[in-house]
Amino acid sequence: MKPLLKIRNLNKSFGNHVVIADVNFEVYPEETVAILGQSGVGKSTLFQIVAGLSQPDTGDVLLENVSIVDKPGSLAYMLQKDLLLNHKTVMENAALPLTIQGMDKATRHAKVMPYLDTFGLAQTENKYPRQLSGGMRQRVAFLRTYMMNKPIMLLDEPFSALDPMTKHQIHQWYQNLSHQFKITTLFITHDVEEAIKLSDRILILNGAPGRIQETIDVASIKKSHPDFLQTAAFLELKASIQENFMMKP
Repeated sequence: MKPLLKIRNLNKSFGNHVVIADVNFEVYPEETVAILGQSGVGKSTLFQIVAGLSQPDTGDVLLENVSIVDKPGSLAYMLQKDLLLNHKTVMENAALPLTIQGMDKATRHAKVMPYLDTFGLAQTENKYPRQLSGGMRQRVAFLRTYMMNKPIMLLDEPFSALDPMTKHQIHQWYQNLSHQFKITTLFITHDVEEAIKLSDRILILNGAPGRIQETIDVASIKKSHPDFLQTAAFLELKASIQENFMMKP
């Protein structure tokens, strides 16, 4: 299988401070890849470059072998905050990418409506963000991102603001959703357990400057351990990552 996204030799500095160096990785179709790292290792900088919001000093980002450096909008991306428009309904927020495309109201509503139930938003289309829980707001933001209809979804710490119970529920929901719709995802997180739960592969960004120091094939581990999250193998992997990568500068 050919990679959908290729990251090649990315380097980025701000003044004399080198943030990321020689970053290389690939993302394959229908795969969920986590970029895991502590605060300050360059995760957000890397995200912005891949999303086309910032230019690298050197290197390239290739989508289906075509460079998308400095081309925002090539991939769908969702930031840490949901950034819902408070004066817009759930339907209007979810349909925003279609509105930007110039699609008429009836058509965009017809396109969004079938997804409301699947995204856990049934009968909320006329509600406003202030009437929703944090988890529900996040679902609206996911649907809005999905409606961008791009090959890959980029997610920057998408669950970090949620309380533990809501986060657990959203994790389960997102796993089911990504499998159902065969979504290719690259997400940024500092949460080791979240990375293990949701990803097929974990890329550990560590050091100063930030580099990909380890790649963990979580999908293979999960296949060899039924009910992986309830096994000692899960706890061992989590402890190993925390000890070897998440405690070092």
